[in-house]
Amino acid sequence: MSAVRRTVAAIALASTLLGASAFAQSPAQSDKPYLTIEALRAKYQDPAGRIANIDGAEVYYKDEGQGPAILMVHGSASSLRTWDRIADRLKSKYRVIRYDIPGYGLSGRVSDEVAKNVQPTDIAEKLLAQLGVNKITFVGVSSGGTLGMFLAARRPDLVERLILSNTPSDPVKTDHLVMPESFIKAQAEAKATGFQDMTFWNEYLSYFAGDPKRISAAKREEYYDFNRRTPEKYPVAMVARIGDGKEATTLMSQVKAPTLLLWGGSDHLLPESAAYRIAEYLKQAQISRVIMPDVGHYPPVEVPERFEQLLSAYIEAATPNR
Repeated sequence: MSAVRRTVAAIALASTLLGASAFAQSPAQSDKPYLTIEALRAKYQDPAGRIANIDGAEVYYKDEGQGPAILMVHGSASSLRTWDRIADRLKSKYRVIRYDIPGYGLSGRVSDEVAKNVQPTDIAEKLLAQLGVNKITFVGVSSGGTLGMFLAARRPDLVERLILSNTPSDPVKTDHLVMPESFIKAQAEAKATGFQDMTFWNEYLSYFAGDPKRISAAKREEYYDFNRRTPEKYPVAMVARIGDGKEATTLMSQVKAPTLLLWGGSDHLLPESAAYRIAEYLKQAQISRVIMPDVGHYPPVEVPERFEQLLSAYIEAATPNR
């Protein structure tokens, strides 16, 4: 692969991982098979789903089960359905709360006012306040974990413990990635057409899985559907980001909640070494690590049963009734 092609692929992939469209939209692309929020809700909404208004943002969420509260936040290019199989296993003994970050899943669009005045942590904090929840275990994957660290720094009274899965601690870089030719071709096609089709998402999910066979056809279709939502004006406004790392480093150093790093060791983007790197930033937190060497970037999607077992063991045996 040439350096130029590798650079183009890396830029496109970085944009996807940050939740932004990697390609500028133009009027000529209006014929693309985008889905409106209404169409997505018609296909994916279920009776347990609710909508809250948080400072003008329309937030789709689910609040299921009874017991100690767990808040689960998905990563970029994903939705609350990341946690479906885990929530099903947990809700018999826990109150499981999860939501679609505004601009994603079934949540509403991000307005100018929301983009200007609302912080990603505001969504989590104020949703919990509306639900009368004052103590949580926070569980996050990828940038969802970033939000958890920021929330734990700002609200130590609220976050009792953190469970972070393949979460960045430094500005995301992709120039080290070695991608198969089929994925490079899919990214080039997406760049040329301005649209990430089903082939792109099949390649994406396969590349970021430890074992691509674990990602079902239904899950692949779901990722494709939610990522062909009508393009957002502010695609990453409500996504917690490391940015240039300066403010993030300060916030991470303030986290005191005990933290489990539950890591997919076959993640091309954030390999096992990243789990040790993040611990250096969480200098005041008691750190536990579990590395799953055969799992990729999205452990809750790829191995939900194992993820739930380890999560439960950490809450119930490693850090019970703190």
